[in-house]
Amino acid sequence: MRSSFRLDAVLVQAVIAGALSFSHLHDLAQAAGQNGWKAWAYPISVDLLLVAAWHRLRTLRNTDSPRRAAWIWFAVALAASLGANIATAGLLDLADVPAWLRILVAGWPALAFLGGTLLAHSPAPTVQHDEPAPVRDAAPEAEPEPPDRPAPVRDLPTLEPAHQDPDEIAPAATAPALPTVPSVPPALVAHARKLADTHRVTTGHDIDTVTLRARLGVPAPMADAIAAQLA
Repeated sequence: MRSSFRLDAVLVQAVIAGALSFSHLHDLAQAAGQNGWKAWAYPISVDLLLVAAWHRLRTLRNTDSPRRAAWIWFAVALAASLGANIATAGLLDLADVPAWLRILVAGWPALAFLGGTLLAHSPAPTVQHDEPAPVRDAAPEAEPEPPDRPAPVRDLPTLEPAHQDPDEIAPAATAPALPTVPSVPPALVAHARKLADTHRVTTGHDIDTVTLRARLGVPAPMADAIAAQLA
């Protein structure tokens, strides 16, 4: 499969601009006293610093890292290239280069080395990705409770009534309750006897049960039992 090559206008423009800038930098370095291979090394150094700064800017584009240093070195390389283009346009006498320009050209290698080192050894940027919000697990649906089942009814043993002899039940049901005679303390009987004697002397009659009960303050059965002992 053949790869089709399409001529891009931007690519052609970049090649032309690079060739002219390379030539102007070479001429300026040679006029400043840099002869031989040194004059060709200056344009390479300027273009490499420009490319390194541009690459660093593209790397930091999608990050929050500071890009000030990359912009500074990009501006320095661009100023060097643009200054060489202007200086060789007839505004500067290349046969009599001023001293300050010779100093700048001589100090450029150290400056370019510093910029390239800082750009190459800068900490790697950390790309911050938007973390998706945690998806909460949906609450499990409550399973319907099974209907209450009635407890199984166990067969209870049938209790047969006990057989009793009717002759044994009848006397117990028909037997009358016997009255209980309260027991009277002897001291109470002696006190009641004194009261009965006093009543006989005073009234000439024996004391009755109602008066004896009132004098002693005892219940009727107790009064009857005391009166029976006094008779």
